[in-house]
Amino acid sequence: MLSLGLLLPLGSGSFADRIANTVAAVADPGPAKHVTLIRDGVSETLATHAPTPDALLAERGVLRAADDALSVAPQSPLTDGETVSYRAAVPVTIIVDGQTRQLRSAAPTVGALLASQGVAYDRHDELAPAPAAPLENDVVVNVRHVDAWTETVRNAIRVPVVKRFAYTLPAGKSQVISAGHAGIREVRYSVARTPDRRATRRTLLLARVLRAPQARIVAEGVGEYAALAHFAERGIAGTLRLASSALSMVATAYTASCGGCTGTTASGRPAGHGVVAVDPAVIPLGTHMYIPGYGHAVAGDTGGAIRGNRIDLGFNSNAAANEFGRRPITVYLIK
Repeated sequence: MLSLGLLLPLGSGSFADRIANTVAAVADPGPAKHVTLIRDGVSETLATHAPTPDALLAERGVLRAADDALSVAPQSPLTDGETVSYRAAVPVTIIVDGQTRQLRSAAPTVGALLASQGVAYDRHDELAPAPAAPLENDVVVNVRHVDAWTETVRNAIRVPVVKRFAYTLPAGKSQVISAGHAGIREVRYSVARTPDRRATRRTLLLARVLRAPQARIVAEGVGEYAALAHFAERGIAGTLRLASSALSMVATAYTASCGGCTGTTASGRPAGHGVVAVDPAVIPLGTHMYIPGYGHAVAGDTGGAIRGNRIDLGFNSNAAANEFGRRPITVYLIK
C-alpha cells in the first residue's frame, strides 16, 4: 500500500477514498479510446487507456518538454475520437543582421519561427532558407534587412483614338481602319526606407518609352461629299467639333511648272489643285482631307523638304501659289 500511495495525485477526499479510486481504476480501466496522434507530422490512429494527452505521450515513450508544441491542454481529459498534434522543439540558430541567437522552437516552418520571435521581413529582405521551408534540427536561419533598392515599374500607355471623316460611309456609321496597340512606359526608381521601416522615399532615376502606342483609327461616316461641304459651311468651330483628327500643319504651295517639277506626282496623278504633297509617315498617300480655304484634297505626292507636320498644296497657276505663300493651316483627315 505504501508504493501505491506514492502514485496518488493530491486532491480532495480522504486518503482511503483515493486508495479505493486508484485500485478501481487499475482493476477496471474502462473501454479503450481510439484517438489520432500526429507526432512531428506523422499521423497514427491508436487505442489507449491514457486519461490525458500528457499520459498518451508518456505511453508512447515521449517526455514532453516545456517548449514542445501540443494542440490541446496537456492535462485535459482525453476523449474518444480526439486528435492530438505534438511537435517536438528542435535547436535552431537565427542570425539577424549579423546578430546571433540560439533557441529551441516547435514552429513548423522558417516563417512561423521568425513570426514567433518577432522578426519582421518582406520581399525586399534577404532570407534563407525560404519562409515556407520546414524547420529542421540545427537549422541556421539568416535574415539580412535591406533598406535601399532599385524598383522598376512598367505601365501601359493608352491607345490614342483618331477619328476620320469617311464620305464613302453612310452618316452615323463607323468602321475601324486600324485597331492600334497600347504602348509601354518604363520608370525606374531608387527606393530607401527609414530604419524603423515605416516610411519609404522614392527618387526617379529613369523614365523611357519602350514601345510607342499606335493609334486606333476609326472612320466616321458623313454621307456624300456634299454633306462634308455642308459641315464646312457651318464654320471652323463646327468642323473642329466634328473632326477630332484635325492636324495643325505648316503649308506651302507648288505648281506643275515649279523648278524641278515634272508635272506628275508620286502617286501618278497630274499635279494641280487638289493634290498635295505630304510626309507619308504622318499622312499616308491616298488619304482624303479637307483644308479650309483650299477645299477637298488627296495626299498624292511627296517632297524632299516635306517632313513631319509639313504639307505642300498643289495649285494650277504660279500666281495662285505665290498668293498663298507659306502659312499655318488645319488639315481635317477624311479617309
